[in-house]
Amino acid sequence: MQIVLAWADSFFAGALVILRVFAIALVLTIFWGLLGATAKLSGNGLARRVAGIYTTIFRGTPELLIVLIFYFGSAVTLTWIATRLNPATKFVDIPPLWAGAFAISLIVGAYATETFRGALQGVDRGQVEAARALGLSPLRIFLHVRLPQMWRLALPGLGNHMNSIIKDTSLLSVIGVEEITYTAEMATTLTGQPFTMYLVVAVIYLAFTSLVVVSVARLERRANRHLSPAR
Repeated sequence: MQIVLAWADSFFAGALVILRVFAIALVLTIFWGLLGATAKLSGNGLARRVAGIYTTIFRGTPELLIVLIFYFGSAVTLTWIATRLNPATKFVDIPPLWAGAFAISLIVGAYATETFRGALQGVDRGQVEAARALGLSPLRIFLHVRLPQMWRLALPGLGNHMNSIIKDTSLLSVIGVEEITYTAEMATTLTGQPFTMYLVVAVIYLAFTSLVVVSVARLERRANRHLSPAR
């Protein structure tokens, strides 16, 4: 117990890093998911193909490889661009936290694309047709008719994606992000207590995912309250 308490501040700091990555990745995941779902449902053949390629690549490639490829690939790309603009430039990269959050959002966003696509298709077509009859533009129909209703249908899947984001933050220790897995690795090296340190990590992750499950369940009950039978 004393060993764990000695590393409590470091684990707390690592937990805050997880929350930062989660917040960034969640916003981007929703963006990629909505963009991909809209593209797959559009009448534009090119948009549908691009969205299909995106989901195929990011759902079919190991997540750790995507994190590594994006982090090191972005550094190579940015350095190449910078040296063309200024030959004196030696090296340019994205901070690991931002690179990791972006990579996770692309991964989970590919799954969210299918979740949001199904939810959008679940919206009553009669309401969409009524909105068109009233002369609403496609953008206003999406924002005021389809989007508010699809969230109720998407919430269960979105909860799973939120948990995936949290758990995927453990991959970021390989690129130097100092979250709790990184902290456990350092603590294990100094204390020689891998079981204890990784058990602490497991408990922290379980606490975060449990909080997501409870929060999403409450949101689902609120979103579906009008469906409850009258008493």
